[in-house]
Amino acid sequence: MNTFSPIRYLAICFLSLSCFNGVQAVENSVYDIAVLYWSMDIPGQVVMRQGVEQAVNTINEKADKNNLPTIKLHPFVAGNGEKGIEKQIAQFKSVVEQNEMDLIIVQPTDNAALAKSLIKANQKNIPVIAYDQYISGGQLASFITSDNYQAGSLDGEYIASKFDNTDSIKLILVEYPYVSSTVDRVDGFIDALVENKQAYEIINTYQAVDPVSGAKAVKQMLVDFPEKNSIDVVFTVNDGGGLNVVKGLNKAGRNEIMVATIDGDPLSINNIIDNRLTVINSAQFCQPLGEEAVKTAYDILNGKAVKSHILIPVFPVTKETLSIYPSWHGPIPSTFEKPWSSKSPYWNGQINTVKK
Repeated sequence: MNTFSPIRYLAICFLSLSCFNGVQAVENSVYDIAVLYWSMDIPGQVVMRQGVEQAVNTINEKADKNNLPTIKLHPFVAGNGEKGIEKQIAQFKSVVEQNEMDLIIVQPTDNAALAKSLIKANQKNIPVIAYDQYISGGQLASFITSDNYQAGSLDGEYIASKFDNTDSIKLILVEYPYVSSTVDRVDGFIDALVENKQAYEIINTYQAVDPVSGAKAVKQMLVDFPEKNSIDVVFTVNDGGGLNVVKGLNKAGRNEIMVATIDGDPLSINNIIDNRLTVINSAQFCQPLGEEAVKTAYDILNGKAVKSHILIPVFPVTKETLSIYPSWHGPIPSTFEKPWSSKSPYWNGQINTVKK
């Protein structure tokens, strides 16, 4: 493990005349960062990884020119489902036990599963940054995520604008109660319905977060609610599972259903364009999210203070906003007025921090 030490820097300065002439003479160091990805099957997570790697390239190019420490990534991929959770537990445990990394960046597959390894990393003074999902237990150096509550809230207020308040929406939730992001999305959606005084009834819930579980959920949904107009709205917590839900409903001719979803997968955006059930997708800025994780890591390794909780805004993609949506890759656009009824009439693209 090759770290950059201020004491080491001062020692080199005293041995080098160039330092006294105002030229930084410290030799290049390399920060070793383990990055534990969740899945490479969920497209939004692939773009987050691209953001991580793009930020490393940008930092290293600048560092090389200025004789500053660079970053070397050591990537690991867990995978989906229970096997993915088990694999990531083993990966995290191994990285901490080997004690060769200067910092760990992780996209957790489960909120609770990595707590023991995080606590051990704390004991060894290895900073850990979680992005996208939280770890319940231990101390994170920083947590960077999309504003998932905002995502659910935007979906909820848009759906509320499509119904008369006195009409009770027959609502199905396609959820995943094992990670913080999807829980926050459901909370935001329901709270927005309540805030807008929209009557609703949750007629059933299903669990899905990836293509396999999404296909399973919609198959059972069609068995449980075979009649047209027995469902008004389906809210899916992500496109990983939600795309197959839409695909299955569309194939069954259930185009009377409105779908609200989250993530911003291009296939889901096409569903909005083609009037294929989906009416709103609160899209993440996946690349900026990954980039922010690396920038925060580099600041930590260089001894700078960082925020403990950083929220990346999400963008409400609808028929009305398609023309100003820049894609997963960003950049994050400026403020605009929402073209639907809302308690908060302006969308704000500012990156926010949460004080604990």
